[in-house]
Amino acid sequence: AAAGILCYVGAYVFITYDDYDHFFEDVYTLIPAVIIIAVGTLLFIIGLIGCCATIRESRCGLATFVIILLLVFITEVVVVVLGYIYRAKVEDEVDHSIRKVYNGYNGTNPDAASRAIDYVQRQLRCCGIHNYSDWENTVWFKQTKNNSVPLSCCKAALSNCTGSLTHPMDLYSEGCEALVVKKLQEIMMYVIWAALAFAAIQLLGMLCACLVLCRRSRDPAYELLITGGTYA
Repeated sequence: AAAGILCYVGAYVFITYDDYDHFFEDVYTLIPAVIIIAVGTLLFIIGLIGCCATIRESRCGLATFVIILLLVFITEVVVVVLGYIYRAKVEDEVDHSIRKVYNGYNGTNPDAASRAIDYVQRQLRCCGIHNYSDWENTVWFKQTKNNSVPLSCCKAALSNCTGSLTHPMDLYSEGCEALVVKKLQEIMMYVIWAALAFAAIQLLGMLCACLVLCRRSRDPAYELLITGGTYA
């Protein structure tokens, strides 16, 4: 179950980041998500090993289980550290790339970057980088010469909005940069909390396995002795 949830968290991060990848040039920020998916896959295999070792009362199997869990525990601590590092870098990354993305907008023949901007403005209910006036400095605005912003800046409740700057009350007033940064940082926090939660679960698993190992080593009557093909 823990493995499945970890893989879901990693996949969620990948899917969500895909909607904002034009605002985020550093692909290394996905490293925590990659690691957490790998850990989730490995954790499923480790869980099977632990169950089999416990049922068969294999001391060697339990020792192997504890060692592997310890390695995975260390890996998840690394995920938490990387998550905090990249969470701090989100604002700088977005600030570096967002102006370039907006300058590349082409509303008449939308490309991938243009669709990304329209998606973000509708999804986050924002307009421009800091506010709707930022559109006045873009190539697209100067070429169209109609004193309007993209329709994705229009408030969802309005059906007759044309994006004209003469009716600023029809447009979202908040800029997209701060909201994109907030969204990406929230996603990274999901990874951090998931890694912390399952690191705690694995720590509990290691303690339980160690208790079983200690019990086997201290209680001779606990071990199964096989003599002449029969259990003594």
